[in-house]
Amino acid sequence: MRDALSPDTRGLDPQALEQAVRNLLCECGGFNAGEDLVICREDAGHGWYDATVAEAVAQEAARLGLNVTLRDAPPPDAPQPEEITALIASEASIVYFARIGDQDRFGAAGAAGRRVMVYARNAGDLASDFGRAPHGAMRALKTAVDQVLQSAERIEITCGNGTAMAGRVAPQPGNPADTTVRRFPLGVPAPVAAAGFSGRVALVDSLTPTGNRSYDPPVLPIAGLVFAVVEQGRIQGFEGPAPDVAAIEAHYAHVGDLFGIDPWVVHSWHAGLHPGCPFFPAEGRDRDYWSNTVFSNPRLLHFHTCGTAAPGEISWNLVDASVTLDGVPLWQQGVMRPRNFAPLRESLAEHPALQALFPT
Repeated sequence: MRDALSPDTRGLDPQALEQAVRNLLCECGGFNAGEDLVICREDAGHGWYDATVAEAVAQEAARLGLNVTLRDAPPPDAPQPEEITALIASEASIVYFARIGDQDRFGAAGAAGRRVMVYARNAGDLASDFGRAPHGAMRALKTAVDQVLQSAERIEITCGNGTAMAGRVAPQPGNPADTTVRRFPLGVPAPVAAAGFSGRVALVDSLTPTGNRSYDPPVLPIAGLVFAVVEQGRIQGFEGPAPDVAAIEAHYAHVGDLFGIDPWVVHSWHAGLHPGCPFFPAEGRDRDYWSNTVFSNPRLLHFHTCGTAAPGEISWNLVDASVTLDGVPLWQQGVMRPRNFAPLRESLAEHPALQALFPT
């Protein structure tokens, strides 16, 4: 391994990086000295993770007394070596710096060891507020957001492009559906079931994959403004320029046929809750990378569509949306307003680190 202060990390505060890595390994993963840990990484040449972030975590894990093994994984759309397939099926504890870790993240946990999917794409992001915000504090915030979303009588979603969706969350036994893989940094609440929502969602720029499964093409460009018409969580049709509508309908039919799923389902939605997540414009970026990297930031709200099993396969991405709960904004034009709700105010009071993330 390279020295901790390799050329790629020398510009970073080593204490900040150490704090973030311990936040990942100890607070999120719950790993302790003497345990075995596999760090599964994707080659930087694929453009999703840098060349140093996994090694920085491996070095700190070794200093913490963990027995660390590094494994290289191909991108999820490539054939997976037998050793990676066997690793995923094993009971090993794994920290993923690889998109393969995001596949089937809503599947049954079974007897597998602890699995952590890391969304900090580089050492700089990991050492920032995104990786250093205490995981326990973010977990408390997420729990509070889940509570207010699930208990609202009426939720309205709007955006500057004309989205107008409204509904309520149908009662569900137990906790709302969530991932079985641990997420780090923790950046979204549990998906809000969309079966009780109706209205119109503005689709612009592109449709992107949810990261759940791989298909080709993963991204569908949209030239104009298209509205998806939704009734009680089902797509009734699309309105907009004829070429865009035809392309969208064909895309849904293709993905539905590919996996044998009902393509016209709007499964769920959620918005980001971590202001530390770096947000950058989609222009000039691969839209798959963009949507699956900035989703933890409050500026992005996305719907999961196409398929009845979580989380669906096709994302609708809304930038700077507003979400009101019984008339009170929780997200207001892409800015989260936690102080508008008592459970969230209590989380901020109990965790001073959250107050720094949400200064107003």
